[in-house]
Amino acid sequence: MVPRYARPAMTAIWEPEMRYRIWFEIEAHATDKLGELGVVPASAGKALWDWWKTNPKIDVAAIDAIEAVTKHDVIAFLDWVAQQVGPEARFMHQGMTSSDVLDTTLSVQLARASDILIADLDALLAAIKRRAEEHKYTPTIGRSHGIHAEPTTFGIKLAEAYAEFSRARARLVVARAEIATCAISGAVGTFANIDPSVEDYVAEKLGLAIEPVSTQVIPRDRHAMYFATLGVIASSIERVATEVRHLQRTEVLEAEEYFSPGQKGSSAMPHKRNPVLTENLTGLARVVRSAVTPALENVALWHERDISHSSVERYIGPDATITLDFALARLTGVIDKLLVYPERMQKNLDRMGGLVHSQRVLLALTQAGLSRDDSYRLVQRNAMKVWESDGALSLLELLKADPEVSAAMTASELEDKFNLDYHFKAVDRIFERVFGS
Repeated sequence: MVPRYARPAMTAIWEPEMRYRIWFEIEAHATDKLGELGVVPASAGKALWDWWKTNPKIDVAAIDAIEAVTKHDVIAFLDWVAQQVGPEARFMHQGMTSSDVLDTTLSVQLARASDILIADLDALLAAIKRRAEEHKYTPTIGRSHGIHAEPTTFGIKLAEAYAEFSRARARLVVARAEIATCAISGAVGTFANIDPSVEDYVAEKLGLAIEPVSTQVIPRDRHAMYFATLGVIASSIERVATEVRHLQRTEVLEAEEYFSPGQKGSSAMPHKRNPVLTENLTGLARVVRSAVTPALENVALWHERDISHSSVERYIGPDATITLDFALARLTGVIDKLLVYPERMQKNLDRMGGLVHSQRVLLALTQAGLSRDDSYRLVQRNAMKVWESDGALSLLELLKADPEVSAAMTASELEDKFNLDYHFKAVDRIFERVFGS
């Protein structure tokens, strides 16, 4: 985790003290249920909670010092709690194994992280929707292969992003549900030394589902799916960021990141206004995606468990969620303050002499009786003259002067095919599909 790209609420989930707090809650809830079952004295759970209510501070340094000797983090924690609580603490962890604590804690952390990320997506979706409605009918050029294709609107571009992040949100809701499971099943997951009702009880208290069958660890296909979902969201962030970066190029300049008073773009060139935020987002997306492959590789553990996954998850859990949280918030800011230049969009639309209307003429010629091949040939030979003139010539005027074209279509019929509004007749329907009525 790099503080530069972290926000407090998400970072707090992964702090050592928070981790130990969740550990304590798992142990105390389990001890409560064991007391109810008569496996341990009922006073044991009460002693834990009484201490907790009066001494909420976790001494991370003291636990670390014990771990330096024991070389085992859960044992170090249990030893430290026992020092604070006294004899009743010996009833903690009855029939449990370390993975019961560690895996259930990771589930809690990832679920909480998901809640923040879902809220981030909601904020991003709201910003995209507002700007899409603002530019619903703002004409701009659509590009394929980076080349002018046909007209679209900037609102449709933003609607595409809205639909994409709506899917991202739906996937994350599913991923959260899949990751939020509790395992309190003991060594190799057989419940030999702990009753399954303890797992039920702890799961309910922590807001988790029970893991139907654990092999001492929660199966890592759940985690693989979760981090893959984060990776896809990161890719969607990069797609939008890349679009903004292209639109901010000097030769295009249809939109650009907000440039605040006093901001500097270059240490050497005072004129520069660089797309630094979206370039940053492109890099952060790569970091989030880097968690996906290790998460996939964690699925194949040995037999009922090993700990090859553990070191990986200590990295990717915090890094992926903290980075994605920051990236989503940053993208929301970019969209919210994005500077949009409709005049430049129109200028770019017009700069290639009407080439963007070539398909309409092609279709009209086929409807006038020409073969598709002949229609394509006639339009293309005139279009290439416009292309090679860098837009200095007019496709409409060349077509009017072409005897083969004029034999099939009148001048007024040709002019009708160069009507920009024609391309936007389905905008309302697209918006209804994306945003609802």
